[in-house]
Amino acid sequence: MSENGTIYNVETICRGCPSLNEKREHGCSNHCTYRSLNVYDWLSGLPEAPVDCDIVEIRFKNTRKGFYYNVNKLHLQTGDIVAVEASPGHDIGEVSLKGELVYRQMIKYGINPKEQEFKKIYRKAKTADIEKWKEATSLERPTMLEARKIAESLELNMKIGDVEYQGDKTKAIFYYIAEERVDFRELIKVLADKFKVRIEMRQIGARQEAGRIGGIGSCGRELCCSSWLTNFISVTSNAARLQEISLNPQKLAGQCSKLKCCINYEVSGYRDAKKDFPDDSQVLQTEEGDAHFIKADVYKKIIWYSYEPDSTLNLIPVSLERVDEIIEMNQAGKKPKRLEGEKEKSRLGVKSDNELPAEESITRFDERKTGQSKRKKKKNKNKK
Repeated sequence: MSENGTIYNVETICRGCPSLNEKREHGCSNHCTYRSLNVYDWLSGLPEAPVDCDIVEIRFKNTRKGFYYNVNKLHLQTGDIVAVEASPGHDIGEVSLKGELVYRQMIKYGINPKEQEFKKIYRKAKTADIEKWKEATSLERPTMLEARKIAESLELNMKIGDVEYQGDKTKAIFYYIAEERVDFRELIKVLADKFKVRIEMRQIGARQEAGRIGGIGSCGRELCCSSWLTNFISVTSNAARLQEISLNPQKLAGQCSKLKCCINYEVSGYRDAKKDFPDDSQVLQTEEGDAHFIKADVYKKIIWYSYEPDSTLNLIPVSLERVDEIIEMNQAGKKPKRLEGEKEKSRLGVKSDNELPAEESITRFDERKTGQSKRKKKKNKNKK
């Protein structure tokens, strides 16, 4: 059943599932990347937009999508299987978005509808188109495994991660991962001779590969790249530094061995919150000595200082207001007696790093153990 409640009149294939031999309907499970990157049509159910929307978004295998021109003015609904123009021949895809939102998506991707030339939608897929499409998709996994063996025999430093056949079975796209530039001209000749189709090699990144395969992240939830992320933005270590996250490569890296995409989620919030904070290199001068920045709690507006620049012991929490006050005094050539230590701690409700609660004492179990051992000895005596 389609998103608008209409029943499919053709048997469709869930492109992107781990096993193409397993029959699946469009109500795919979450691990299926076929529907994981959908755009929610929040205009569905409303009257048709007055704008003449002849451009339709078509989805193919995995995350591949394209915009096509509905030249024949077909009455299309989300979920319809259509035959579209390809080079060469035709391809089979599913209508994923139509109407006003298509223009918004094109603006998002920087596409000008007036200047761009779109390929055409030929027709709604017929039974013969679907059968040929199923034959093509059934060849994808065996072709991928065979292509990996051929690439290994040619000693190419690359990994073929997926294969996508065109709907008319005249062309195959080989998705591969490679750290260095690969000369695959000989590989294309061997593949074309082996499978009797036109070959296209398309390189993908480690993040795209992780999104295609899927998995569970360190947070215990499904990977964002395989569940809801629609595009990948570069992640840098500066984003981790801005949020004062530990720069441990093992903790910062995701399953793709790249920096986790979630590091970027709160960067803008931290950047806005830190506008009122002084520079980390700012030293506060007091009569007790120079206080150096160690860490900061951005949202609570607390900054931790220490009189020893390379030590995390005896940290003193200072409110942002007090820090600004001390900086103004230093600029005027004055020094406060000291940073607000205990008063500042009690006012901010922050405990010192050296003040461990009783339940966190290292010897908190010793007394309990000795009491238990004495009771055991008494029981043993009574038995005797």
